[in-house]
Amino acid sequence: MITSTKRVRSGPASIFTEAAGEGDNGTILLVMGATASMVWWPDSLIEALVAGGYRTIRFDHRDTGASSVSAPGEVNYDLADLRDDLLAILDAYDVDTAHVVGMSLGGYVAQILALTHPARVKTLTLIAAEPLGVPYEGEGLPPGFMEQFGAMASLDWADADAVTGFMMGIARLSAGSRHDFDDVAVERRIRTEIARTENIQSAFNHSMIAGAPPTEATAADIVQPVLLIHGGADPIISANAARTAKAIIPSAELLIIPDLGHELVDADMAQFASAIIAHCGKVA
Repeated sequence: MITSTKRVRSGPASIFTEAAGEGDNGTILLVMGATASMVWWPDSLIEALVAGGYRTIRFDHRDTGASSVSAPGEVNYDLADLRDDLLAILDAYDVDTAHVVGMSLGGYVAQILALTHPARVKTLTLIAAEPLGVPYEGEGLPPGFMEQFGAMASLDWADADAVTGFMMGIARLSAGSRHDFDDVAVERRIRTEIARTENIQSAFNHSMIAGAPPTEATAADIVQPVLLIHGGADPIISANAARTAKAIIPSAELLIIPDLGHELVDADMAQFASAIIAHCGKVA
C-alpha cells in the first residue's frame, strides 16, 4: 500500500498525518480514540477502504505518535481544538467535504465537527462511541479499569517493558470474547506506539481534556447519514450508547458486532470496511 505523510499546522500544534489511496469515490477521515495514535487503525481496514475507491487520511492526535507532545499533565487544548484539528487536516488536503469515521473519543469529536461544520461532513461512522450530549444506560467504567489506571501513579514510564505490560493490561480489559486475545499483535502495536512518540505518558493527557463541547446541539440534531458500529460486549462504552444513538438520530443505521469489545481486530475489518463503504456510497 502506497502512502504519503504530511505535517499539518493546527493552531500551535503540529499534526502528523498519513494518506493512502487515490480517492476516486471521495475521502475518508479516520479519527482515533483517546490516548491512541493512528497506528491503532488496522492496516487491513485502510487497505480495504482504499480498495473500495476511497482515499483515507489518518493522523496522530495531539500528545500521541509524531504529533506535538506536551509534558504529562500539561493539557493546553480542549474539545474545540481537537475539532479544529480535523478542519485543519481537511484544509491541508484540499478536501471540502469528507466521510468521517471516528472511534470512541474520535467519534465524539466527529459529532462535534458534523454539528458545527455540517458542510464539511458527508457521512458519519461512529465506532464504539457515545452519543454527544445524550445520557445512556451503562455509562461509566467498570471497577477493573479503575484499578488498572490506578497503577499509573507508580509506573516507571521510562521502562518500555513496564509500560508495555501496563498497556497490555488495558487492552485485555477492553477486549471481548469474540476472538482469542492476540498477545503478539497487541504487543507489537503497543511497542510501535511507544517507539513513535516522544513521551508515551503524555497520551494520557487526553483523560484531562476540560471544557464542554463547543455546541449546545446534541447527537439528536445530526443531519448527516450515520452508521453506528459497536461491540456487543464493549466494557468501556456500553452498546446501549449505540442503541440510544440509533433511537434519536433519524438517519442512523446500527451494526452490533456480537461479543466484540472496545477494540479493532483484523478478523473483523472486512466486515467493518464493507459496512463503511456501503454507507459512504449512499452519498454522492
